[in-house]
Amino acid sequence: MAADWLLLDGSSLMFRAFFGIPVSAFKAPDGQPVNAVRGFLDMLARLVTDRKPKALVVATDEDWRPAFRVDVIASYKTDRLERGAMPPELQPQEPIIHAVLHAIGVEVLGAAGFEAEDVIASLLPKISGKVEIVTGDRDLFSLVRDPDVTVLYTQKGIGNLLVVDEAEVERRYGIPGRSYGDYAVLRGDPSDGLPGVPGVGEKTAAQLVRRFKDLDGIIASGKLGDVANAYIQRARRVGVPVGIAPVAKPNGTRPAAPKDPVALAKLTETYGIGSSIDRLVRALAGPQPRIVDTLGA
Repeated sequence: MAADWLLLDGSSLMFRAFFGIPVSAFKAPDGQPVNAVRGFLDMLARLVTDRKPKALVVATDEDWRPAFRVDVIASYKTDRLERGAMPPELQPQEPIIHAVLHAIGVEVLGAAGFEAEDVIASLLPKISGKVEIVTGDRDLFSLVRDPDVTVLYTQKGIGNLLVVDEAEVERRYGIPGRSYGDYAVLRGDPSDGLPGVPGVGEKTAAQLVRRFKDLDGIIASGKLGDVANAYIQRARRVGVPVGIAPVAKPNGTRPAAPKDPVALAKLTETYGIGSSIDRLVRALAGPQPRIVDTLGA
């Protein structure tokens, strides 16, 4: 069954495109790398063809290390301060991707001071119907809600997506399907600089969630002590996607034809990405389902 909505973690897909295709593989006429541009557009075309969404939104990182997270947990993504937010060959490709999407008419939404995961969490209350979230970030597993919200996890690539529903969360982690956020707060995520509760790994985190149901129950039990409970209270505000980003109500559409053909032709000529643009335009122009109704903002 086709999804009503395809919400894409644009930053996650962009990084996957960049690292999945050698920088030297595709370059613009002026020599600038466009491997991430080509890869992103081709992945989006494949997703539209395979998932047949009635509407889609690409969410962006407007801040990869938001102050509201750093203020609570200072170690958040500190490793990237040294190596940079993104590789230097990727950084100039992001605005090209956005320009192409705008010219085609694919909706791109972000919010100052928030990550793409927060944008997606904030969009969910504004829309109705079946939603599929495309990401390589496990944090978004916390948004899974049967039967309406499913994550398409890109760990094995766009052609072999892992469909993550509540049953898959339970199978993988041994916790109730809607408890991933609580589990993630306890376990932490060293790759993001989130230490988790000292002495609590994946197995213990799962045991605690099963026994005490949620973070409030774990805190009330006194099982972990005051220091751990204080960490939990902090981390629960920032360690998972938050639905407070000031994003607009999405249009609920899928473009049947390019919005700005002149701009698109110029982008094609400047960057030599015509084949990827054509694939995406053809995919979007497939059988056009009804326009999706959105809820009030």
